[in-house]
Amino acid sequence: MKERATAVEAVRRTNLGEVLRLVHHEGPRSRSLITAETGLNRSTVADLVTALVERGLVTEQDPDPTKRVGRPSPVVTPRTDVVAIGVNPEVDAIEIGAVSLGGGLRARRRVELESLPSVADAIATVIATVTKWKQEELTDCRLIGLGVAVPGLVRAADGLVRLAPHLRWHDEDLVTPLTSALGLSVTVDNDASLGARAEHLFGAARVHADVVYLNGGASGIGGGVILDGTLIRGAGGYAGEWGQTRPGITDESHRRTHNGVLEDEVSRARLLAVAKLVGGDDAALAAALSDGGITADEEVIRQRHVLAATIGNAANVLNPSMIVLGGFLGILRDRDPEVFDADVRARSLAVTAEDLQIVSAALGQDRLLIGAAEAAFTRLLADPLS
Repeated sequence: MKERATAVEAVRRTNLGEVLRLVHHEGPRSRSLITAETGLNRSTVADLVTALVERGLVTEQDPDPTKRVGRPSPVVTPRTDVVAIGVNPEVDAIEIGAVSLGGGLRARRRVELESLPSVADAIATVIATVTKWKQEELTDCRLIGLGVAVPGLVRAADGLVRLAPHLRWHDEDLVTPLTSALGLSVTVDNDASLGARAEHLFGAARVHADVVYLNGGASGIGGGVILDGTLIRGAGGYAGEWGQTRPGITDESHRRTHNGVLEDEVSRARLLAVAKLVGGDDAALAAALSDGGITADEEVIRQRHVLAATIGNAANVLNPSMIVLGGFLGILRDRDPEVFDADVRARSLAVTAEDLQIVSAALGQDRLLIGAAEAAFTRLLADPLS
């Protein structure tokens, strides 16, 4: 009998997680819609929703009676005061965001840097920001956990940063000191993998099961691959390092390095230089490039050609239905989307390119923070009673 009771409780916890994930990823929905989407019966859904309300994870609202005929079904909405912290340390800035259930950003901070941050610097900045937010912006919120999106190789087993070359971090542990200082569960992962997950769940790729995501940041280019709805991690969690591939450059006038990898040729630093900027976020870079004159235009065109060749290879190898470009890579495409997409298709097999969509990241500058926060929500979504 005890084993049976344990099995029943396990099933209930699984179903609670399914309902919470549904309203978190897909948005508010009626009990009747949840019943249809989960395949559970109405009384079970009513019990699960009540349990989630009691746990302070969702609320129920009366539906708009003017929009349906018959008995109204309450609308289940994720609580926006249930929050996870997302962090993205970079060579030029540390960004921190508070993301609520449902994917909305409640607070955001960008700390500009004059030199590379040490691990200790990054940890101190995060601790100071979160401590301040607890007393101010997030005083009435329930903090679930913290996720860190690192531009480098992160060991999947324990979140150890094996190598973040541009930050000069080697075998660094962020989990232990952050957990100890803030009392939150901490998850660390590769920034582009988290960005891919964010765009798949909340952004441009929501309805796509096969996606290639390329992230362009101050540290270079990373990426994530989602096949059949699953993020591909690789044996150690290091898959998706697109920036370390060598691009096919057929026009030697487009080459800027000898035998360089993609992130040497397609580079945010090079764009900052021609835009005459020493720093700033992507919005500032995009604006400066638009007014940068002939030199800036020539560099944008050169980088677009090199990037298009890499994307064509990705299309041929993985046959995604969508390729999403984040960060400064989105800026390159947005200069002239039609011409850029045509360039990619010209470098791809016709059958792989015929249904391919190429888009810029819909979540913009928040994509990595939302992805990091989503990693922090994972345990809660798997077992809301944990």
